[in-house]
Amino acid sequence: MRALLIIDVQNDYFGGGKSELHNSMGALQNIEKVLMMFRQRNLPVIHVQHINNREEATFFMPNTDGVMIHKNLTPLESEFLVIKHTPNSFFETNLLDILKNNNINDLVICGMMSHMCIDTTTRACKDFDIKVTLLHDACATKNLSFNGKIIPAETVHNTFMASLNGTFANVIKTQLISF
Repeated sequence: MRALLIIDVQNDYFGGGKSELHNSMGALQNIEKVLMMFRQRNLPVIHVQHINNREEATFFMPNTDGVMIHKNLTPLESEFLVIKHTPNSFFETNLLDILKNNNINDLVICGMMSHMCIDTTTRACKDFDIKVTLLHDACATKNLSFNGKIIPAETVHNTFMASLNGTFANVIKTQLISF
């Protein structure tokens, strides 16, 4: 069975948040579209919420507005919510149990951040023999720096999507999703 996995679409990643991402609103619009498609078809939806528990963390702090899932994606009572504390949505969470208990072996993944939680979770799916369709225009990331140079968010995003495409996921635009 196929399910939608929405990773870390939380307030801190949007304007005014503590870790604003490049094109978070564009990604959100596409996530809203695919969420509507899954809800209309009564297919499972799994929301992942990152709550930071590291002392040095600067965003997704417990009991803040920034840690909340964006209001446009508020989970329904019939949908799953997975709480995580690391980039990997499987690590020390109930995600794998949800998938096994509901015979889900095919995920459509979208969310935030392309270079961290999207990448880590998508790669982890391979370990569990889970098929992944990754919606590249329903993901967002930020500029990174390395070796004294700034790597633009668009380059970061495209590099990670290219790296995941083929071996770890079928990377497509939201409008190309099929059921």
